[in-house]
Amino acid sequence: MSRHLTPGTALITGASAGIGAIYADRLARRGYDLILVARDGQRLAGAAERLRQETGREIETVVADLLSAPDLTRVADRLRGDAAITLLVNNAGMSVPGNTLSADLDRAEDMVRLNAVAPLRLAAAAARAFAARRHGTIINISSVLALAPERFNGAYSATKAFLLTLTLSLNAELQPHGVRVQAVLPGATRTDIWAKSGVDLASLPQEMLMETGEMVDAALAGLDQGELVTIPSLPDAAAWERLEAARLALGPNLSRNRAASRYRGAALAG
Repeated sequence: MSRHLTPGTALITGASAGIGAIYADRLARRGYDLILVARDGQRLAGAAERLRQETGREIETVVADLLSAPDLTRVADRLRGDAAITLLVNNAGMSVPGNTLSADLDRAEDMVRLNAVAPLRLAAAAARAFAARRHGTIINISSVLALAPERFNGAYSATKAFLLTLTLSLNAELQPHGVRVQAVLPGATRTDIWAKSGVDLASLPQEMLMETGEMVDAALAGLDQGELVTIPSLPDAAAWERLEAARLALGPNLSRNRAASRYRGAALAG
């Protein structure tokens, strides 16, 4: 297949394992050439070689630690400068053991930088390049914890809420330029992030745990169906639509020139 007939090149972060590796497999089979970004060069090279043999696509590897400012800048520059790139999958992320009261705050800060700051910079680089070409897609891997922060580490949930909010804002900004965005909100998915955050997968209810391949296939089906937000395990898409409608209905009352009457009365009483 000649290059001009392909859907272009997809750049995937956190591509050596887990969700990122499955996205690499599925997108290569859809005809994308790939730029795979991860810290583990040996694992990345093995994944790339397998995909070359199985799909015949052009697979490039970029060994980069997105917590390193020079590495992050290098990947962002590639997104800005490579006109072949038509898709960004912002997937790289981490978790840390403990909650706000007990977590190592230096590691928690690293988590915020990797889960929120790095994808912001990469999404911005891709958005500007794609908008100029009036074509492209940005996929941000968020989490259902963006909607249920009480259930897990607060800082981790906050980074995923950041990605959801960023995606909603980018959609409003980029839609007129012909650029698509999608936020994917997986529930519990069988990846090694659990072990790294100190959680034993065996301790989770198995009816809550989705296989990685099924999650990514559902996310790509949501993309094909034009969804802005895809929650792979949600049975009824209308449930998300109702939540969004309720949020948007707050709009006219979120900023007014007077405090609500219940607060004015309380101040007088005090």
